[in-house]
Amino acid sequence: MAKNYPHIQTPPPGPNARRIIAQDQRYASPSYIKEYPLVVARGAGPMIEDVDGNRYLDFMAGIAVASTGHAHPAVVSAIESAARKFLHICSTDFYYESFGTLCERLAKLAPGPEPKRVFLTNSGTEANEGAIKLARAHTKRQNIIAFRGAFHGRTMGAISLGSSKVRYRHNFGPLLPGIYHLPYADPYHCQVCREPASCTDSLACAINEAEALFHERLAPDEVAAVFMEPILGEGGYVVPPKAFVQYWRDFCDEHGAVLVFDEVQSGVGRTGHMFASQLLGVAPDVTLLAKGLASGMPLGAIVAKESVMTWERGTHGSTFGGNPVCCAAALATLDLIEGSLMANARSVGAFLMNGVRELQRKHDIIGDIRGAGLMIGVHFVRDRATKEPYHGLVPELEKAAFDRGLLLLGCGRSTIRLAPPLVIDEEDATIALRILDEVIASVRVPA
Repeated sequence: MAKNYPHIQTPPPGPNARRIIAQDQRYASPSYIKEYPLVVARGAGPMIEDVDGNRYLDFMAGIAVASTGHAHPAVVSAIESAARKFLHICSTDFYYESFGTLCERLAKLAPGPEPKRVFLTNSGTEANEGAIKLARAHTKRQNIIAFRGAFHGRTMGAISLGSSKVRYRHNFGPLLPGIYHLPYADPYHCQVCREPASCTDSLACAINEAEALFHERLAPDEVAAVFMEPILGEGGYVVPPKAFVQYWRDFCDEHGAVLVFDEVQSGVGRTGHMFASQLLGVAPDVTLLAKGLASGMPLGAIVAKESVMTWERGTHGSTFGGNPVCCAAALATLDLIEGSLMANARSVGAFLMNGVRELQRKHDIIGDIRGAGLMIGVHFVRDRATKEPYHGLVPELEKAAFDRGLLLLGCGRSTIRLAPPLVIDEEDATIALRILDEVIASVRVPA
């Protein structure tokens, strides 16, 4: 497969893709979204080939999961080696070396000087569910602070924490009680003000809302945990002010609550740091991981201070969490991330960010650009003066890019996320920028 060059030889979906899509639509749950008709046959590095021979440059990495690229030889070799030994033995009840080795490695990588312990899960949403239980068990409290725009998964506790889209919660109530949602400090688009374009201090607005909650409705000493994405993922790739994150660190320290950072999307080198918390200079009590942790194998983690992971023996477990094949993939992934890919995310991410800023100067509908490393959000507006989100544009951009051989995915109200595999180089970034420029120019521009 050619490394860098997208090529559309059969307008998608081609005949093979249409056959597979028809089968899927007949038998699969209608709850699946299916952004556009991509039917994957194989992948290598940052490239994907579909079942009709079309090649795509992947700038969404299976929603920031394929951190080391598709089918990285070192990861594939680790998976094959582990699979030849044994596929499963329940980690809740028995021991094997790769499980303990991965727990030790994550415990030592996690930010902050305190000793850590690790619970391995199958996914990010399971990590969030487990962290709810852990925080409540540790503090003997029930109430939890979460934030507007956040996404923590699709199980019951996770959708109770989340508030990025109503469809994730619609008709699923009653949800978990004791969840209080507060504004996330968005430097570009204040979540508190009715006219966000006129807001000069979204940080103060967000903190004022928090202080009002604690004055009027919820005593701080009744809070078990604060769940925060240090960079919003599904909510629009928003990077908050460091002072906002520090406010919640100070709150938890003062009132005995647990600060939980959901780094399911932002962790494992994506921002150019192992964790986004290091970028923001604040260490949480609990870090949640998944997505890029095992390069596509299903694995998540709860990494908590030893002083916080105090739940009793037998109170939490998992049949499949920490599967030996997944652990092997994760250890190989971490070798690659620490070896060169985290640094590559910083350098190529800076190159890509500069390129997107050039597009912003060219296209008035780009209102804001934010992110770090290879976690970049391009936010579209109808009018830069009012900052009105350009609703309905993102699906057009996704489809136009897909037709040209570039895979993109939206997030937030009107944002395109650039979250490619961490193996991309400047040539890949240049190709993506050229296609994105063409795509933006091709869509309907507001009068």
